[in-house]
Amino acid sequence: QVQLVESGGGLVQAGDSLRPSCVASGRTFSTLFVGWFRQGPGKEREFVAAISRGGTATSYANSVKGRFTISRDNTKNTVYLQMNSLKPEDSAVYYCAASSRLISDYGSTSTYGYWGQGTQVTVSS
Repeated sequence: QVQLVESGGGLVQAGDSLRPSCVASGRTFSTLFVGWFRQGPGKEREFVAAISRGGTATSYANSVKGRFTISRDNTKNTVYLQMNSLKPEDSAVYYCAASSRLISDYGSTSTYGYWGQGTQVTVSS
């Protein structure tokens, strides 16, 4: 089984940066596809970014392209989400998710079998 723990959220002003991280345990980290999702109040959980097992391929939602960067360090069992130029509309609970299987649709929550508890990101104007 896989356990995921996010950290690194916080309260920032528009234009600031945050770098949440997701630490995995329970199995070999390098075998996992990992994605980041977010969910604001009254909204559905939406895809943010995803990264392949070796970190050579990434995918981003259009709303964060050019501002967010997903990366992973398999020696530390950790995936990061560097968030720059934050906007109030980025405010949400951010979740990391993982799958031990190949994923054809990185943006679908149903394709991920493991989820973290989430970390709150609040961006004020």
